[in-house]
Order: sequence, then C-alpha cells, then structure tokens
Amino acid sequence: LSTGQLTVMIHSGSRGLGHQVCTDYLREMGTKKIAGGFEMPDKQLACTPLESDTGKRYLGAMAAAANFGLANRQAIAHWVRESFSTLFGADSKDLGMSLIYDISHNVAQFENHEVDGVRTDLCVHRKGATRAFGPGQPEVPEIYRSVGQPVIIPGDMGRASWMLVGQPESMQRAFGSSCHGAGRVMSRTAAVKHAQGRRIDEELAQQGIVVRCRSWKGLAEEQPAAYKDVNQVVDVVHRAGLAKKVARLRPIGVVKG
Repeated sequence: LSTGQLTVMIHSGSRGLGHQVCTDYLREMGTKKIAGGFEMPDKQLACTPLESDTGKRYLGAMAAAANFGLANRQAIAHWVRESFSTLFGADSKDLGMSLIYDISHNVAQFENHEVDGVRTDLCVHRKGATRAFGPGQPEVPEIYRSVGQPVIIPGDMGRASWMLVGQPESMQRAFGSSCHGAGRVMSRTAAVKHAQGRRIDEELAQQGIVVRCRSWKGLAEEQPAAYKDVNQVVDVVHRAGLAKKVARLRPIGVVKG
C-alpha cells in the first residue's frame, strides 16, 4: 500500500447460508440431550461436545459456509477487475490489481496457544473479531510472516477503514485477535428511524463519496452515524499492542448489496 493508491475492499461472506447453518444448529444443540445436560442461560449459547456427531457436522457446515464466503469474494473481485479493465482499457494485471489479503471472520478455528506458560490446542471462536497473529507465526502466509498478519478493520461509508498488522502482544492478550470493525452505536431499526426524512446518498455526495444501494432502507441502516468512529477504535487497538497501524483508507465510492 502507498499514499494516494486506489484500493477496493470487499466485505462479504456466506450471508444467508451462514445464517441458516447457525439457525439449524442452534435449534439442534438447544436440547438438553444434545447439549450434554448443560443448562444454558440463553438460546444463543447452545453448545455440544466437539467430538459428538452434532459437533462434527456443525464444524463441517461452518467450514463450508466459510468456503462459500471465500468463493463469493473471489467472484466479486473478478467482476471488479473486469470493470476496471473495461474502464481503463488495460488488463487488470497491468493495472496492478493484485490481492493484498483475504480472511474469514466470525468462525471457529483450531489453533495452538500458550496458556499459563503451557502450549495448548484450543478452538478459538472469533465473533466480531479477526485474527491478528504477530510475526513468525506459521499460520501467516510467508510473504507477511516476518512482519505479522494483515488485519483489516472496515469502518463506515463516510469516515475510513484501516489496514493494520498483528503484533506479538495480541498472542499473549487475545489469542492472536483484534476487533473486526468499529461496532454499532445504533441498531438497524434505530438507524432507520434516525434517517427519516434524510437523503443519506446526498449527504455522502457532499463529502465526495459516491454510493450505490438497492434501497433507501439499506443506506439508512448503514449510515455513518450508526457506527462508532473507526479511527478512535483503531487508536485503542494500536495502543493496546494488538495490531499496528499501516494505512488509513478513505472512502470515495461505496456499493451496498
């Protein structure tokens, strides 16, 4: 990444498929028999032993959904390259449109971490979080291994998104994790109420940001005011030593599905 460079960030995953996997297995794991007799305080905390038939099938379904998300982003990236090639009359390779990094989040992964001074195999579930492995970790692609894992923190349509790099401290404090986004300050319902009578697209256009979305409601739900200031969130991540700032990405165009 370099100052003034044009980048395209794709934030999409398994969508309906992932939601259905979650719904199906929450229902199946929600019975006392499957959950091994545990009394859970909330249906969203349904559980089952990893070695059980349900546990194995869930992990397989979760991995399939993650792979679906990966394929989804690859397809979108292909169409982006085609569009740029058509617009500029040059091959995407000549335009330097190479992939910097792709990663899944909101998944559980088997990893080896140090716990109380002992290396231990763990199942690490990151919800609203992403990997932020520090330098030297074998799971990090070789091209980035000496510096640490790229950490992508998307912001809102009006402020910024960030690229960071994982730090050694994250391995000690957070099982090699960082936040994945700024986080909401309004629910989708509250955001729609907050946007009544407003044209979010025109407000963004006044900031030099072109936006395309299928519906007014979709824009209202994703308006900048619905999110925390990602710059402040990233400052906290940086100061905590979980990940180090690399580049701030300023939005100029946004497409909402």
